[in-house]
Amino acid sequence: MPGSVNKYILMHKNISVAEMELDTVTGVVVSIGDVYEQEHMPLGTVAEKGNADRGRLNAWWQGRGIPVSRYGIGEALQEMKIENASLLQEKCLGLSLSDQYWLRPAGVDISWEKVNFFENSFSEDIGNILFGKKVGNKKIDFMSPDNTSDGWLRKKWKIVDGKRCLLKGGSGATWQEPYNEVLASRMMERLRIPHVKYELLLEEEYPYSVCENFITPDTELISAWYIMQTVKKQNHVSVYQHYLDCCEYLGIPGIKEAVDRMLTIDYLIVNEDRHQNNFGVIRRAGTLEYIGAAPIYDSGTSLWFDKPAGLIKDDGKETCKPFKSSHKEQIKLVKDFDWLDFSALAGIEEELWEIVKGSLFVDEKRCSALCRGLRSRIKTLEKIALSGHQKMFYDDTQFDIAKDIAYHGKTP
Repeated sequence: MPGSVNKYILMHKNISVAEMELDTVTGVVVSIGDVYEQEHMPLGTVAEKGNADRGRLNAWWQGRGIPVSRYGIGEALQEMKIENASLLQEKCLGLSLSDQYWLRPAGVDISWEKVNFFENSFSEDIGNILFGKKVGNKKIDFMSPDNTSDGWLRKKWKIVDGKRCLLKGGSGATWQEPYNEVLASRMMERLRIPHVKYELLLEEEYPYSVCENFITPDTELISAWYIMQTVKKQNHVSVYQHYLDCCEYLGIPGIKEAVDRMLTIDYLIVNEDRHQNNFGVIRRAGTLEYIGAAPIYDSGTSLWFDKPAGLIKDDGKETCKPFKSSHKEQIKLVKDFDWLDFSALAGIEEELWEIVKGSLFVDEKRCSALCRGLRSRIKTLEKIALSGHQKMFYDDTQFDIAKDIAYHGKTP
């Protein structure tokens, strides 16, 4: 049964966008009042007839919060004495480190400059609780961007030397995701693919990936999911083509090339969870000008992260997202590999050994299996890339000759 409501103005930095009411019990959007700046409504929340849509706005609002699938969220809510995770983001005015939207309480005169997390400090209470720490009788400070962080792995924001950094843990017995993030970012650095740089942090022997926020006080991240809500998808159009079409409609440059690189690295690292909410584009909040594709981030659910060592192998059965259900089919969407320098990946196995050195989770047997799988993956993609130039070469005995022709233009 709904409770009372809290009234807010949805803000985009200092731009008043729309009036809205939140239910105090469920945290859902109960109603939308006057809309002041429709073009500044969150992307995908305006219906086809041009009106703000409460259902869409509520989905956007709920999507900003911590999902019920977050590891340890039940215990964390008990520690906070909060019944519903949906109520958390209201407690920090909906402020995020991914975009510039927030809630200004109706009748309260406060500016974005005074409250945003990009330029002001924030509490680490929520992040610490989400990481399993107890606060006891201490009064909890809820002004934290951790209230508006999605994803199922434990994560928290921290200010390090003035920089906003995200710490993220792993899962299962291997806790492998942080190592994968670091390796993926190093591979992309070698291949000159725009990416977020990840480093490894150990706390009480547990590994965490650490990355600096790539969003600034003037920009914001918009996920592919919301980009694809701007134009109605026709039944005969694939999800892949629909995304490209939507980006073209919005005037976002360089998307085909960026997607090619994303699908390529995802193939190499066997990424199983590149869903429509962990890639997207960047735009300027004030002018709504699109800058281009976001750098690649969130690549942890890869490299057979949840498989026992005996099942780590490049057998073509790996599942994937977002455009196809198998990497074998999805990589076919990439038509041009001329930009890809396979020689840049020489010695990447040694780099993996260096990353997991001393790990209590990834032992020697597992790392050896990962290195074999990764090398096989690279070789398989080499064959795929070369087949586009040399259709006559398919078997392993002719592969090295084909590679030399492609690289040097002549046989040995």
